[in-house]
Amino acid sequence: MMATWTSTNGITLRDLVPARLRRDWVDKGWCPDRDLYSLFGEAARTHPGRTAVVDSAGTTDYATLDASVRRVATALMEAGYGERDVIGIQAPNDRRAVAAELAVAAIGAVALPFPPGRGWRDTVTLLGRSRASAMIVADTAGDTPLAENLTGLRPRLPDLGSVFVFGEAPAGCRSLDPWLLDDAVGREWRPQPPVNPEGPARILVSSGSEAEPKMVAYSHNAMAGGRANYVAALSDGRQPMRNLVLVPLFSSFGSCGTSVTVARHGGTLLLLDTFDSATALRMITRHRPTDVFGVPTMLRRMAAERPTPGEDTSSLHALVASGAALHTTTIEACQERFGCPIINVYGSADGINCHTAVEDSPPELGRVGRPDPKVAEIRIVGDDGVPLPAGQQGEIWARGPMTPLCYLNAVELDERYRPPGGWVRTGDCGLIDSEGQLQVVDRIKQVVIRGGYNISPAEIEQQLDIHPVVADAVCLAMPDPELGERLCACVTQQPGTATLTLAAINAFLENERGLDRRKLPESLVVLPELPLGPTGKVCRQTLARLAALSVGERDRLRAGVDPESSRSGTKWP
Repeated sequence: MMATWTSTNGITLRDLVPARLRRDWVDKGWCPDRDLYSLFGEAARTHPGRTAVVDSAGTTDYATLDASVRRVATALMEAGYGERDVIGIQAPNDRRAVAAELAVAAIGAVALPFPPGRGWRDTVTLLGRSRASAMIVADTAGDTPLAENLTGLRPRLPDLGSVFVFGEAPAGCRSLDPWLLDDAVGREWRPQPPVNPEGPARILVSSGSEAEPKMVAYSHNAMAGGRANYVAALSDGRQPMRNLVLVPLFSSFGSCGTSVTVARHGGTLLLLDTFDSATALRMITRHRPTDVFGVPTMLRRMAAERPTPGEDTSSLHALVASGAALHTTTIEACQERFGCPIINVYGSADGINCHTAVEDSPPELGRVGRPDPKVAEIRIVGDDGVPLPAGQQGEIWARGPMTPLCYLNAVELDERYRPPGGWVRTGDCGLIDSEGQLQVVDRIKQVVIRGGYNISPAEIEQQLDIHPVVADAVCLAMPDPELGERLCACVTQQPGTATLTLAAINAFLENERGLDRRKLPESLVVLPELPLGPTGKVCRQTLARLAALSVGERDRLRAGVDPESSRSGTKWP
């Protein structure tokens, strides 16, 4: 068992779950008690010819992927890296990302993967606070020179040693090509010493609801146990998993890719470089996935695509949605378009999961299924920390085989979100209903405070989802010098409908949905589509900037100011 782990550069991780609980989960068979690479290695030996990854470069089988993993692991170990190192990874959604993460696991180091698309501040924050010893990076991601950009940040990262590059390496970095192109490299390589399954394997990065992104440390057992158990529950078990993961592998939701689909379950992982609904549909026809994992916005966009000649989605067993509220319109559109269940997953990087089952009736907004103790036990707790009975609302707490070790280098977060006994505080409000199902009522932290009056954005979003013209809706706070904050509604429209107005929206909310007038949005921004961030979720920061530009320009026009003469010079159509 692991009590504490200290990195080469002095970062200490503590397991905040009592050791007796960890052992109990292993004894019950809920955790495999094996490290991720040994699980993957067994899969490679058992079915070497099975397809492991499908990406834009084609297909690669388990034997070929294992050879790449061994070669990258050899490069890391020859450079002196091993079980006491945090190693950052940044690569597009493809086989290189899979190989890099498995190679880090193979040498017993801790992977800190994060997707391309995060700004330089996040990169410096993640690598700096983790005191990462090394970095594995792709030379490019689309038009972005990842390796070159990283070299410019190295003066800000005194703990960062070697930078390994897939492809051409800038000065001061090491290309992995000499190892990857040499068939003799890694052929006889074996992990030394054995990796502790309760030791840290991966750092999951939050999407940044705090001032800085949170980093959450997970063990091998938590990744291959609790997280893998929830994915296993989605399968009918009649054939190996073939999971199309639309979100970045390095996001929390995307962690169901490498560690779970490939390492734990020996399935096939289908990947897109970037999300495009038409491309995703073509991949379904060509490569026959059983399950599709995506945020609701992605699934809704796929459902809106007109079928093309030869399209075949009959392989689909289920669509799996997470990362945002799953609204009724999305459920109905996906079921009509694809004819398979849609599964609603409530989860986060902090260590919480609950999902609706395949055999359940269509999920209802806010109702996210029965907690599975093989994944995470869930309780509802009052302000005093005492569990509440069924039917009463309180904060959602979770604890189980998927529970992480702790937050990385953030004692203040451990104190705030990790109460005694191994529990995780989610910061969400919910209840367990009479049927034992978890209902998520609201995000405790997402509140717009208008002149001392609290407004729940989620409540307004739920009501706007019912509006016949609204396709997507996100509500957020707009700073206001007088009242502190005002509510802004950002929406997209159903195709072919008349342009929405703020007056029409508010008449609907007040007269047809019965909302208090004080809760009504005070500005409306109509967009062609909502912006997505690196993790595939709606990027609220980008949306807030677009809303500020749109509302600000509107205010200037009302005041008779030419927007072209303003200091920003920015116009929003």
